[in-house]
Amino acid sequence: MPPKGGSKKKAPNDGSTTHTPTLAEQLSYLQSPRPFKNPNYTKNVNRRTKNLKTVLGQERERERAGRERKRQEREEREQAMDVDGAPPQTEQEVEEDVPTYTSIEAPPSLLPPRHYCDITGLDAPYTDPRTGLRYHDKSVYELIKGLSAGVAKDYLAARGVNPIVR
Repeated sequence: MPPKGGSKKKAPNDGSTTHTPTLAEQLSYLQSPRPFKNPNYTKNVNRRTKNLKTVLGQERERERAGRERKRQEREEREQAMDVDGAPPQTEQEVEEDVPTYTSIEAPPSLLPPRHYCDITGLDAPYTDPRTGLRYHDKSVYELIKGLSAGVAKDYLAARGVNPIVR
């Protein structure tokens, strides 16, 4: 039996036929202009990445310098002011005293740290002595007993503990 489709002969390609674009080519945005891109943009090769600690430190330093500058301006105004009376505070000076997320400084907590279940994320009053995993209740403990050592190490590593599994 001859193979299927073997009886059809293809027409010779003489180059006169035009290419009809496929649906994917018709819907493609690859060749369309991109007005949102800046044609004059050049990537800065000297730019280096900064970790979070560096960025927060620079932000804290910038806020401290701003507060110091405002304090000096306030002192200069007070020295130049007459003895008669003080001008009312402006809104900008009132805003200066409002605490922000980065400006609040507090001592470490006196309470012990909370322990959470490595599997469920709920409060964890128990710790498995074999793996060191924290768990919420009996049903989670049954699951932990069935875990392999590698999986237990992965859970401990996710918590940031140096995994030592016996």
